[in-house]
Amino acid sequence: MIKIDDTNIVEKINYKKYAKKVEKINQIIETKSGPGNDYLGWLNNPTNTKKTELEEIKKHADYVRKNFDILLVCGIGGSYLGARASIEAINGLHKNKKPEIIFIGQSFSSDYLNEVIEYVKNKKFAINVISKSGTTTETSISFRIFKNLLEKKVGKEEAKKAIFATTDKEKGSLLKLANQEGYVKFVLPSDIGGRFSVFSPVGLFPIACAGIDIEIFIEGARKAQKELTSSNIEQNAAYKYAVLRDFFLKRKYANELFVTYEPRLVSLGEWFKQLFGESEGKEHSGLFPCSATFSTDLHSLGQFIQEGTPVLFETILNVKHPNHEISIPKTDDDLDELNYLAGKNLSFVSEQAFKGTLEAHSTTAKVPNIVLEIEKLDEEHLGYLFYFFMKTCAMSAYLLKVNPFNQPGVEVYKKNMFHLLGKKGY
Repeated sequence: MIKIDDTNIVEKINYKKYAKKVEKINQIIETKSGPGNDYLGWLNNPTNTKKTELEEIKKHADYVRKNFDILLVCGIGGSYLGARASIEAINGLHKNKKPEIIFIGQSFSSDYLNEVIEYVKNKKFAINVISKSGTTTETSISFRIFKNLLEKKVGKEEAKKAIFATTDKEKGSLLKLANQEGYVKFVLPSDIGGRFSVFSPVGLFPIACAGIDIEIFIEGARKAQKELTSSNIEQNAAYKYAVLRDFFLKRKYANELFVTYEPRLVSLGEWFKQLFGESEGKEHSGLFPCSATFSTDLHSLGQFIQEGTPVLFETILNVKHPNHEISIPKTDDDLDELNYLAGKNLSFVSEQAFKGTLEAHSTTAKVPNIVLEIEKLDEEHLGYLFYFFMKTCAMSAYLLKVNPFNQPGVEVYKKNMFHLLGKKGY
């Protein structure tokens, strides 16, 4: 369901040189025998997800849709990015659909939280708090604030019916609180890290609350799980993409610019940055992942890409067929000189912008361009796409000889922050 076009990468790559290395790493991934193997639960997550689990999630999501105006999803990093990327990709940015999904717990900004408080205080809202430990600072602060607001608004007993906890199965302060209060609980499997968790209840519950068909979403991931197993680079699109990323890093392209032409895919770019940045940025190695939305960012970053320091290559996600078409009207005066486009669809204009930009960047500017192509953006293709990137990430990180599934560097800022805040033990 994903095609890779490597005809615009400027330099020629010899995939055969990677064949033995990829075959060896594929064996490590499939047998779960490499560094971080205790966090490879995502690998079989799509096929391991039972229909009864999906039905349970859908039942509670239906309750939320029928009884609340807003669902506050309280989490940070992988605990919200996958869900947000999915909801915006499928529903768009301005979907007038109940419930409205609002994300909190990813920031310390008092202005942002105050804005949300003012917005929800006179509306019926539920909370989905997501944390394996229950002590993630950004998430815990937001949850405490909105739990308090909810209990004052509707009373403690009614609040219990409006709080859904996604957490560890056996331990943690959130689990303890959920058991104590009687919240509905969903399990974040212990062998799946946050940035790989979109096919677990971490992603599935908010996605289902947004009215998106999670069964089709999971089916797309199952197709990817089945198809992306071969160690043959030419037959496995995920591994081919991983090899291309490694190839450009070794040629001193330190940055990968992930490009889409759809505003509703901005959050997918944010998820992409977390997945690859947190998985690969170790031991002074790895590509720096960044993202852009064309044609918008061609009016800000375009000049740098065309003639600036040659430090990046581009990976373009090209969606061939939009879900909606808009035709350009004709006017009598033609003052804007657009009548030459009258009757044509915007998708046609966007396609020519894509082709023109691709040629300008790869041929004129000599900026390598990888094109990932999918037919359309729906639940099935999106599920496939998420799994594709996860499988790419595992191969790509192992090619760098780093553990894809830990994030030791993230702990440094937390320790410094806790010390400055006066937390006991820091």
